[in-house]
Amino acid sequence: MPQDEPHNAKTMNASPPRILGLNPWIHDFAAYDVWARPLGLYYILAILRKAGFAVSYYDCLGRPDTSHLKKNRYGAGPYLKQALPTPKILGDVKRRFSRYGLEPEQVRRDLSGMDKPDLILVTSLMAYWYPGVFEAIALAKEIWPDVPLVLGGTYPTLWTDHARNFSGADEVFTGLADERIVDLANRRTGWSAENPVRSGALDEFPYPALDLEGTPVFAPVLTSRGCPFRCHYCASGFLNPEFLRRNPDAVFAEMLYWHERYGLRDYVFYDDAMLVQPEKYFLPLMDKILSRGLNWRFHTPNAVHIRNLTPRTTKTMFQAGFKTIRLGLETAVFSKRNGMDAKITRQEFLDGAKNMQEAGFDASVVGAYLLIGLPNQDYDAVRESISIVKEAGIRPVLTHYTPIPHTALWEEAKASSRYDLEADPLYTNRAVFPCQREPFSWMLLSELKNLCVV
Repeated sequence: MPQDEPHNAKTMNASPPRILGLNPWIHDFAAYDVWARPLGLYYILAILRKAGFAVSYYDCLGRPDTSHLKKNRYGAGPYLKQALPTPKILGDVKRRFSRYGLEPEQVRRDLSGMDKPDLILVTSLMAYWYPGVFEAIALAKEIWPDVPLVLGGTYPTLWTDHARNFSGADEVFTGLADERIVDLANRRTGWSAENPVRSGALDEFPYPALDLEGTPVFAPVLTSRGCPFRCHYCASGFLNPEFLRRNPDAVFAEMLYWHERYGLRDYVFYDDAMLVQPEKYFLPLMDKILSRGLNWRFHTPNAVHIRNLTPRTTKTMFQAGFKTIRLGLETAVFSKRNGMDAKITRQEFLDGAKNMQEAGFDASVVGAYLLIGLPNQDYDAVRESISIVKEAGIRPVLTHYTPIPHTALWEEAKASSRYDLEADPLYTNRAVFPCQREPFSWMLLSELKNLCVV
C-alpha cells in the first residue's frame, strides 16, 4: 500500500497530534553502516501517518547528511564518530570506544529548532547499544520535559526490566507494534484515531516512511517477517513468533514505487528467510523485475539460506543484479553444528557454492558468515571453516556471536563468560568476545581476519 491520505477522515477537523520518531546514537567499540535503517520505526511512523497523525523523524546517526563520508558505490559506509570513555565495567577491554553519529550539540540544535512534538517514539536495536539510547532519551527529555516519551525496539523487548529501570523513558513498549501502536498514540495524546492495518497483514501496511529521512539512497525491503528456523544463537523466533510472507506482487509494487519516486536502484533485503520456498516467493518476484528490464542492484546483509541456492535460483540472482550476497553458514566444520542449527549440510554448502560460481558470482560478491566468539568455541574449528569456505570459492566473513536472552544458547553463554551477563547488557557486546574466560585478544582476532583474506 503506497503513501496516501490519512485513513481516519474524522480526525481531519482538528490539528492532529505531532509524533516524533527518534533513532538514537550507537555507543560501541566499532560500528559501520551496512545499509542499516530503523525499518521498524519507519513502518510505525507510516502506520501512524495513515491513521491521521502528523509524523516526523530525526536520526542521531546523521544519514544521509553524512554523504561526504567515503561510502562504497552502493551506499554503505562509515559513520561520523567521537571518542568516548570506555564504560567502567568493560575496562579490561583495550579497544577504543566511540559515539557513532552526529555531535550532540548539532542534535540539540536540530531538535530545539523543531516544532514541539506531542509524543516521542525512540527505537533501539542491539541491547548493548543502550548507552546511546539513554543519551538520546536524556537529550529529548531535557528539551521537552513534559512530552511523553516511549522506548521500543529490540533492546526493551529482550531486556524489559533493564529498560524500565534505567532508560528514563516514560513508557517501555515491547514486542511487535503494528496492532498496538495507534492505541498507544491515542492514549498518550488524547486522540481517537483508528488503526488502519490488521496485525500481521503485511501487504496492507503502508510503505515505510523512508521519505522522512530526506532523499533516500537505497530502499530497505522486507519480503517476509520472522523465520521458520529456530537456530540456537538467534532471537528471531522470540522477536517475531510467526513467520509471515508478503505477496511478490506487493513487494514488486513497493520497489517500483521507490524507483519511480526517487530513482532508486539499490534495494537491501532485511529478511531472515528470503529464500525459503523460492519457487513461490523469491523467484516470482525476480521474474517480475527481469521481465521489466530494470537495472536494479540487490544486497542481502542479513544472509540467505544456502540450502535453496539451486542452479535456477543462483542464475536468477545473477541475472537480476545481486551485488552483495551473504550466506548464513556459521561454521563449515559440520561435525560441530550440533546444538547450533540444522539449516545446512556439508554437501548442500558445496553444492550451493558451486551453483553460485557457475551462475557467474565470485568471492568479491559472495561471502559466508562464520560465527566467532561462541561459548567454548574451538578456534581450530574456525580456522578449518575459513579454509573450507575459501576452497569453495567463497569469501569468509567473520561475524561475532552476541549472547542474547530468550535463545537456546543463553544458559551456555552465561556459564562460559568471564562476565555476569545477566547483570548488564553491556557485557553481551560481541566485540569483546564475552563468552570466553580469557580477556579480549587482538592477536586472535587479527589472526582470524588475516586468514579470511582471499
